[in-house]
Amino acid sequence: MFSKIFFKAAAVTAMLASVMATPVPAPVSSSIVARGGSHSFDNWMGFSSLGGFDNFYGSDNFSGRMSSETVVEQDSKLVCHGQSIQIIQQRLLVLQEMAKRIITEQICDVETQTIVFEQFHSSMGHFSGDLRRKSHRGVGYDRGISSHFGSIVGSDGSLSSNDLGFSGHDLGSQYVIPGGSNWNDASSPASVDAAFNASRSAIKDH
Repeated sequence: MFSKIFFKAAAVTAMLASVMATPVPAPVSSSIVARGGSHSFDNWMGFSSLGGFDNFYGSDNFSGRMSSETVVEQDSKLVCHGQSIQIIQQRLLVLQEMAKRIITEQICDVETQTIVFEQFHSSMGHFSGDLRRKSHRGVGYDRGISSHFGSIVGSDGSLSSNDLGFSGHDLGSQYVIPGGSNWNDASSPASVDAAFNASRSAIKDH
């Protein structure tokens, strides 16, 4: 499932680096009201590997869903470019396997691996709602955070371990929304729901 939705931000960033150098319009902000209770995982069950876990998104925001959004670029300033579906699938599979590598190489406690993966999986799942225009967000990504993609692996091919200087609280502060999609307010809700339901059926059959 998650190769389908996983980190589209990085792939788009790579293709549009030169375009994103253009001036940006005045920021537009939005936010979502907190829902549900607090679920702390700081040192959960005594695991020191979970120390400081809640600092990233907050104990009441497990998957980062309740993040503010400041749009810094949209519409004609940044335009999507059609690409072969196999090229897209290749890149998303690379990102999927990189997530597995980070979790298995840099976390030793299997309980922490489980919690971190569920956090990641849930966070990526929110993008599905964005794509189907069922969330409060525009369909885009955080330019500032995605720009750190090249810092994940060192020059020797090993995973980096330096602090990249941001937390989940920064998510959405440099939100960009590429234009150029074929979304049509009249017909797309039905056709996108059909695409979603067909995809879910394929997942259930496997």
